[in-house]
Amino acid sequence: MPVLDMAAKHLFMTEIARTMWLVFEQMFKPPYTLMYPFEKGPLSPRFRGEHALRRYPTGEERCIACKLCEAICPAQAITIEAEPREDGSRRTTRYDIDMTKCIYCGFCQEACPVDAIVESPNMEFSTETHEELLYNKEKLLANGDKWEPELARNLKADHLYR
Repeated sequence: MPVLDMAAKHLFMTEIARTMWLVFEQMFKPPYTLMYPFEKGPLSPRFRGEHALRRYPTGEERCIACKLCEAICPAQAITIEAEPREDGSRRTTRYDIDMTKCIYCGFCQEACPVDAIVESPNMEFSTETHEELLYNKEKLLANGDKWEPELARNLKADHLYR
């Protein structure tokens, strides 16, 4: 029995020494992780974050009220109402997204023929109330105006894969 006890102690001490050496080596290497709120890592151009409605450079909204995004949404989070204009085209009078239902699948963005609805690179949009997550047309257009340079850059980078 004493031989087994000595072997167990030797094995235990060897394992402890190897583990301590590993810890000592890692202490001098740079960390693999980022301190998130203070450091932000790179995002893919395909990242799907907060929704936004885009405008043309003239200022006119892109949405043509085709309702393809509403039809393809698996969570039924999008509600659109539209009416015809004097020139015969249609425009939305109501464009609502219930962000509590949205599953961020990106189908709405893929279905849109004019790139009107997109998912922005914004991932920090927490709220205090449920009502703040019910986005209307004005909120979506404001998001589009805020993120337009980055949205255009991401769509251009991703155009080969669409």
